[in-house]
Amino acid sequence: MTSYEDAGVDLNAAEELVERIGWRVTSTWGEDVVGDFGGFAAGLRIPAGFVTPVLMMATDGVGTKADIARQAELFDGLGYDVVAMVADDLAAAGATPIALTDYIAVGNLDVDLVAGIVESICDACDESEISLLGGETAEHPGVMRHDEFDISATALGIVEFGEEIDPTTVAPGDVIVGIHSPNLRSNGFSLVRAIVAGHLPLDADFPDTAIPTAEVLLQPSIIYAPAIMNLLARAKPHAMAHITGGGLPGNIVRVLPDDARAIIDRSTWEVPHVFQVLQRYGSVPTGEMFRTFNMGIGFTIIVAEDDVERTLKAMEISEVPASVIGRIEQGTRGVELA
Repeated sequence: MTSYEDAGVDLNAAEELVERIGWRVTSTWGEDVVGDFGGFAAGLRIPAGFVTPVLMMATDGVGTKADIARQAELFDGLGYDVVAMVADDLAAAGATPIALTDYIAVGNLDVDLVAGIVESICDACDESEISLLGGETAEHPGVMRHDEFDISATALGIVEFGEEIDPTTVAPGDVIVGIHSPNLRSNGFSLVRAIVAGHLPLDADFPDTAIPTAEVLLQPSIIYAPAIMNLLARAKPHAMAHITGGGLPGNIVRVLPDDARAIIDRSTWEVPHVFQVLQRYGSVPTGEMFRTFNMGIGFTIIVAEDDVERTLKAMEISEVPASVIGRIEQGTRGVELA
């Protein structure tokens, strides 16, 4: 007789995982959560104070950063990465992230591995005041290698109708504030993996440091959403962009009107060491680096000149390094790296 386990799916391990993570998942729940852990779905009451609430959703994943983590057996930061990807997308629209579900696909279920990833997601949710309502762990035997895995998440955000960020308000004279990123976050890892494979062993020290290459590459993302919520209580940005795949040029352009051009002054911040090393060892052209990686700027805020100091102060209060990195000029829609 052939069983599900013979086909590669371990139902006993799945039950063990649910028992192990249940208390930690529910510990992230706020008072508005409706339902019980382990049910088919969980709900969320609309938080008090909204008259006409608008719900927004974002879905993303950590991409091939998961493969570096698999090779190095370092998984602790991946929860921060996946939460940052979706929470910061919501923040860029002006929405407060309030709930999240995760999806983890594995070749074969390693309970310790998945429990560790879920724990990391819970830590990130706690830091961001997001309820992890539930998720799915799916075994894909024969489709993925036994030690392969992938992580994605969907987040729910809320904003009062009429208070969404409106990029049509971007105008010449506006100022671009950049929030600094000390690391790769979750983008560009297919290129990173190609460079690493040829030049940078994961267990060797990263060039000019005493830190293993894997640890440098896997540094967890900073979650910007709490700082952005702090800003929105003080000022109304004209537009914001989460700098993910496509880099500064590919993401800022998404929030520009047809007659606005963003001029980015590359001399206003120092590109972190990790990007300099990857460019050198991979012989990657500068333009390609800026189209692939965040290059040290993980989030941008476009504000009226009168709001610059207020914006920088809000970032300082949130202990998130930020600086003015550019301006908006009249011209053909696009982003210029000067």
